[in-house]
Amino acid sequence: MAVINSIADREQDMKAWRHLLHQHPETSYEEVWTSDFIAAKLQSFGIETHRGMGKTGVVGVLRGIGNGTSAIGLRADMDALPMQEMNEFAHASKTPGRMHACGHDGHSTMLLGAAQYLAETRNFDGTVYFIFQPAEEGGNGGEAMIKDGLFDQFDMKTVWGMHNWPGMDVGKIGVHSGACMAAADFFEMRIAGSGGHAAIPDLAIDPIPCGAAIVQSLQSIVSRRVPALEPAVVSVTIFESGSAFNVIPGSARLGGTARSFSPDVRKFLEESIYEIAIATAKAYDCEIEIDWQSGYPPTVNHAEESARAAAVAANVLGADNIITDLQPSMGAEDFAYMLAEKPGSYIWLGAGPAKNGAMLHNDRYDFNDDILATGASYWARLVESELPK
Repeated sequence: MAVINSIADREQDMKAWRHLLHQHPETSYEEVWTSDFIAAKLQSFGIETHRGMGKTGVVGVLRGIGNGTSAIGLRADMDALPMQEMNEFAHASKTPGRMHACGHDGHSTMLLGAAQYLAETRNFDGTVYFIFQPAEEGGNGGEAMIKDGLFDQFDMKTVWGMHNWPGMDVGKIGVHSGACMAAADFFEMRIAGSGGHAAIPDLAIDPIPCGAAIVQSLQSIVSRRVPALEPAVVSVTIFESGSAFNVIPGSARLGGTARSFSPDVRKFLEESIYEIAIATAKAYDCEIEIDWQSGYPPTVNHAEESARAAAVAANVLGADNIITDLQPSMGAEDFAYMLAEKPGSYIWLGAGPAKNGAMLHNDRYDFNDDILATGASYWARLVESELPK
């Protein structure tokens, strides 16, 4: 089989929805316009709609033909990033400092497309929950929906997710069995020295060499301390200090991220970062404060559900176009919280080569509209497969 014809016939409608969503990006827990748009679409399809879970989340409820009691959840994220878009096409962001740079506009659109098709055909027996989640970009929106009773109020057996994947060919789908995305934690360090004149550094305590030494030393954690076959990343992404050429500053600020899959490695990275930073600061006669923020846990697919996801994807695109030997990504995803509560699988949908090199989170990124019908068809076939009549 292939992309569902009736979904393909509405590709222009989905494209228009996606462009509207792209024009109105909203960041974590601010997705008011977005949730209004999504709820209105669901209601126009005749789908029971619930709002306010996880503050701005939306859940659509659709029951199929028959008396089946089984239920599944399909999740799409809807938030944007706090970035200034540099694209100049007609559907570029209308909100300064906000941009759909990760494709959540496309994810929401594909789930809406599937919801419309399923509401019309109801070629399944049971219940499907359409989960439109806020605050994926660092806001723990998935966890917030769970804490608000997502799985208590909507008793689904399994939960499923999807992300567009630039760099993977259009017409391909990647399915992992096991780890798919990494855990992501964040750190901030404030180094206190003693400022002074740049011409007489011996009368100051310079925090900049201290910070530089910490950055250099942190690189040894992964290269020399973590077992070679254990994936891990430590990246310093913030180094701020100073305001004038002739002034030794009194302080410096560092920040960054640590990523891993294993709970043991995750704990080891935190301990090592603290150990190195404290010892280095002492060696440079500086004081240091460290804040650690535990981020998303690893996103781990369930084996049986991943096998079924791959079979459905093969039904849509052909078995030769399903990739099951992908390396996990060191990126993070808060669908991890849902997969920790319910069995399910999170797939990657090939989006083709990144246009002009604009990968995810780039200020010139744009979702590839050519995959809208493919993603919506996957969702629809998944429901029909998981909830057969």
